[in-house]
Formats: sequence, structure tokens, C-alpha cells
Amino acid sequence: MKTRLSAASAALLTVLVAVLAFGQPAHAGAGFSVAGGKLYDANGTEFIMRGVNHAHTWYPQQTSSFANVKALGANTVRVVLSSGDRWTRNSNADVATVISLCIANRLICVLEVHDTTGYGEQSGAVTLDRAVDYWLSIADVLAGQEEYVIVNIGNEPYGNQSYASWATDSANAIKRLRTGGLTHTIMVDAPNWGQDWSFTMRDNAAAVFAADPSRNTVFSIHMYGVFDTAAEINDYLGRFRAAGLPIVVGEFGFNHSDGDPDEDSILAYSQANGIGWLGWSWSGNGGGVEYLDLATAFNPASLTTWGQRLFNGANGIRQTAREASVFTGTPPPTTPPPTTPPPAGGCTATYTVVNQWQGGFQGEVRVTAGATAITGWSARWTFANGQSVSQSWNTALTSSGAVVSARNVDYNGRLAAGVSTSFGFIGSWSGSNAKPEVICTAS
Repeated sequence: MKTRLSAASAALLTVLVAVLAFGQPAHAGAGFSVAGGKLYDANGTEFIMRGVNHAHTWYPQQTSSFANVKALGANTVRVVLSSGDRWTRNSNADVATVISLCIANRLICVLEVHDTTGYGEQSGAVTLDRAVDYWLSIADVLAGQEEYVIVNIGNEPYGNQSYASWATDSANAIKRLRTGGLTHTIMVDAPNWGQDWSFTMRDNAAAVFAADPSRNTVFSIHMYGVFDTAAEINDYLGRFRAAGLPIVVGEFGFNHSDGDPDEDSILAYSQANGIGWLGWSWSGNGGGVEYLDLATAFNPASLTTWGQRLFNGANGIRQTAREASVFTGTPPPTTPPPTTPPPAGGCTATYTVVNQWQGGFQGEVRVTAGATAITGWSARWTFANGQSVSQSWNTALTSSGAVVSARNVDYNGRLAAGVSTSFGFIGSWSGSNAKPEVICTAS
């Protein structure tokens, strides 16, 4: 049954006092951190999630999905895992592979245990405590990946019953993870199938945040039929922003069996207020919600109406996603300096085929400033085998026959000496796919 948000007053003053009662940590050099209600990467650069959910545990063979969502511009992927209680357990080795795929494709990895979904109402669902057991069992795989991995303890940990213990259980789960040695940013989902119509998460978020000795927790709301008006969306997210508590929209869709979410308002408010989001879901939905697939049969060249909206529409991924600076900006202090000196002046560019399939490929060009800072750049190459570009991101790209010209956009033109940025594209080929030489010009 659909339950709508009301205009019921929240204990906002209590939340604000609780947040102000404890200090925020300095940015952690080892990984993500939270301060002032915002998420920062290991470089201390604010990071705003713009990505999708991927049902890896049910489709483990779809490893190309990571490259495909990256090619469409995403900067984050939330990956469905199983503790083995309801579905086949994702092994330590499998999780390590998932993390490596995220890193190889320059995606931040949000890992979540799905077996908790609807606990107290859904048959077979397990507790958050059981999810913690799983995380601790794969702690060796997670260790050292704090720059790239966020741990989402359990998906939608309560249904519409028995959710009164959400705050206590979430706080205890966080403390167990910290005692067990996990220093990652932790994400906690709301109860009520993730939609928090009871305001349980909203009204207890400050206390749960304070229970984390690292003060490094992010809250996740799932927006489906409960959030079908701009007023409801703006009020819910706005209360977290006003309280200085970090909030992301961990799941949302453009339609749902419980009502019609206002996806336009979700996207617009999030963009205006620096709130991250992750659309549900890349592909493979069943049970009557197949319309939530962003791509048909995992094919990035066959986006659905929902996929076109999320990737290419107003305030969507193409317009708003920014790659994490741990991939594109100044490296973290723990990263040794490059052994090869930067070019003497201007800029250089390298061309890489990241992924290739029959008739298509994903390419990347990395631009590196020379011995002096630059304020802009352009890259130019000529395809020798009839290749063509159909999509691009992080650049303004044009083609004239075999000649391709790309230039910086407003946020990646200024590069300090020796610093790199990159842009990507989807192309087509037949016969052969030789790598062209790229000429870089700085301004």
C-alpha cells in the first residue's frame, strides 16, 4: 500500500543541536570522509555521486556493465551483493574482482548487502547484524580500498513493520564495523523499504551519525511512489541539508508499482543542492518492474526511456557527473610521484581503447599538462580505419569525416604542471581499430 509523506513537523531543532554537539573530522587522507554534511574523497575534494545501481549478485557474468555505465558518464556504481542468506554468497575473490572493475573504469564503488531487504516483513530477510558478519568476513578484501569503496551496510533493512529499532540497530552495526577495523565511509539505508515514510531515519539520523566514532556515515533514502511531489522531495532532502547531515538518493525510478515518483524534482533539487544519487537500475529487473531497466538486456546502445532520461536528460548524468579526483586530479599524498618527468611545455595526450566489442568500442584520451600550468587544451586525431564517435563525455567533441577534434569543458581546462585529466567516448569500427596519434595543443 502506498503511504504518502505528510507535512508533519520534525524535531529539526533536536537534530541541529545533536549535529552541533560533536565536531566533524578533518578529511581523511586514506579514503572518503564526511564533513559539514558533504562527502569528500581522499584528496579532500567534494564528491557528488552520479551513477546507477547494478544487480551484480544476480548477473555476475555481466562484468562489461562497469565499463558501459562509465562510458555513459557515470562516476559511481552501487553494486548488489549477497551475504549468502537469500542468494548465492559473493565470495571474497568475487568482491575483489568487482572492486578492481570499478577502479579500472574509474568508478567509485558503493557495495551493498541485499539480503536485509524488507526485514520484519519479507520472508527470509536478515538483520543488519547478519550483514555486518558478512562485511567482516570480507574485511581483507576491503582493506586498502578506502579511496574507492563505500560500504552500504544493508539494503532497505526494514519493511513497513518492526522498524522501531532501526536507529539502535544501525548504530550498533556501525560500531561493530569500526571495532572490526573498517575505516571506510559507511552508508545506511532508511527503513520502510528504503522510503522512510515514518520519518524514522530522518528524525534519528543525528543520533546514528554521532554513534559512529569516525563521524564518517552517509544516509541513503530510496525515492519511489512515496516521493511523488516536489514538496515532499524538497522537504525531506532539505531537512538533512539544514541539519548538516550527509544524504544521498541511493535508489529512485521514474515510475513504480506504489506510485509515480517525481524524478524531475529529484534530479533538479539534487543538482541545486549538491546531493548525490544512484538510479535504479542498469538492467535485469523482473517481477513486474522491468520498466526500471536503464538499458535493454544490458546493451548500452539500447537505452530505455528511463535510461535516456537519467543519462542524457536535464540534470542527468551527462550534464552533471564529475569523475572522482582520485582518478583525475592531484594524487593523494600516499601516491608516489610519477617517475617520468612531465613534458617540457604545452600538453601531451595519450589514446587508449578501454573496452572493445563487435562493432563498437570505448576510448579514452588522457591529457597531461607540461612543465607549466595551462588554462585550456584541445586534442585532435585522424582515424585511419573508418572509425567514428557517437557519444563523448568530459569534453566538447566534434567530427568531420575521419578527423576528430576535442577540447576541454569548463571544469577540466585548467591543469597544474604535470597534472592530467581525461575524457572518453563511444565509437564504432569495422575491420580493424588502429589507435591514432593524438596532437594536444595547450592554451
